[in-house]
Amino acid sequence: MPGSVSPSPATVGDAAPSPVTVSGPAHVLRVTLLMAGSCLPILGAVLIAPVLPKMQDYFESVPGAKALVPLALTVPALSLALLAPFAGVIVDRLGRKRLLIVATVLYALFGTAPLWLDSLGAIIASRALVGVTEAAIMTCCTTLIGDYYSGHQRVKYLALQTMCASASATVFFVVGGAVGAAGWRLPFWAYAVSLVLAPLMATALPAPAARAAVGNARAETETAEAAAQRPFPWRQMAGICALTFFGAMVFYTVPVEMAYLLDDLGVENTGVIGMATATASAATVAGAVTFARMKRSPDPILPAVLALCAVGFGVVFLAGNAPLLVVGAVINCLGTGMLLPALLTSAMSRLAFEDRGRGTGLWMAAFFGGEFVCPLVLLALESAVGSLARAVGVLGLAAAVLAAGLLTARHRASAADDPWPLPQQLA
Repeated sequence: MPGSVSPSPATVGDAAPSPVTVSGPAHVLRVTLLMAGSCLPILGAVLIAPVLPKMQDYFESVPGAKALVPLALTVPALSLALLAPFAGVIVDRLGRKRLLIVATVLYALFGTAPLWLDSLGAIIASRALVGVTEAAIMTCCTTLIGDYYSGHQRVKYLALQTMCASASATVFFVVGGAVGAAGWRLPFWAYAVSLVLAPLMATALPAPAARAAVGNARAETETAEAAAQRPFPWRQMAGICALTFFGAMVFYTVPVEMAYLLDDLGVENTGVIGMATATASAATVAGAVTFARMKRSPDPILPAVLALCAVGFGVVFLAGNAPLLVVGAVINCLGTGMLLPALLTSAMSRLAFEDRGRGTGLWMAAFFGGEFVCPLVLLALESAVGSLARAVGVLGLAAAVLAAGLLTARHRASAADDPWPLPQQLA
């Protein structure tokens, strides 16, 4: 997941038998490969963020380049958003391991394509194909974790997957900025790392055992029969997905726009931009860790988290120099680091087991859809208010208004003894 914490589509509670009991180096290698594969979509989402201004300069003669260049960063999210509701079906039909290996190889092919392409349209098309492979990789890695492990181990490795994805975003921002100093094309070489992972996955990842597959098929049949006996909670999901769509825009504003905001303040060194964005990304990790240590329901903290994000945007809006801008970004990202797991936990805790797969797919579609439109919304706001910093300020104001609305809704719901007002208020 998207400079960001990646959302996990798997459910923890289903009971698929573990195909093989492995310990020692083989176990470590298996876990390492699954975690590395889970980081590939994060690599695709943040690596080129520090070089976007250089890409903008290179393609400045292309009509609409100001809108098209940011899409090179976020168009993979559109592919993810469109495929997320169907990813589980695709994985089940083609097989987890086989699809993972094919997608990992294609990831390198499409990811490195901008090294040789000189058309902005062709580059954006290749980025869309990267998103297709990312959707497959994300789904396969998470599904294999569910296949290989159960109970506490499954919870442990799904949590590790999220933490690895979050931490890797910080590293990739630094790498993208440092390598990008030698040219905007150079960071695209990093996508070739998947060519190292693919053969290791082919040899070190066991195929799920047949008995596990049979058990999963029987469970899926029983789940489908149970789900058919009652309606899907569309109204609740519409509300949380609407909030998630907006939350994704808040979440991705700093990773997508940080380079432009710094460039507006006269900071052009991609290494400095990469370090500044990585600092903000580290705050996202800190926010996620803070949320994980909270022993309370995420619902009551959503207004406070959105308010914290709004404060960060306010500081960015007022910043007249790079250090203050970074402070604002750190405050915002501390909030977004809590926002993502709070939204996902809230959504999943309200879904019955029989609805969880479809509900998670809808949630992921909303999240990645919000990521995709983020630069377009900010571009429209920039045109309306005159500068990117002001556009960020408007988004911060919207987050503050939403936080106040949610807080008011909770107070009214508490008076009416309604424990979960959010979906009904937004639907």
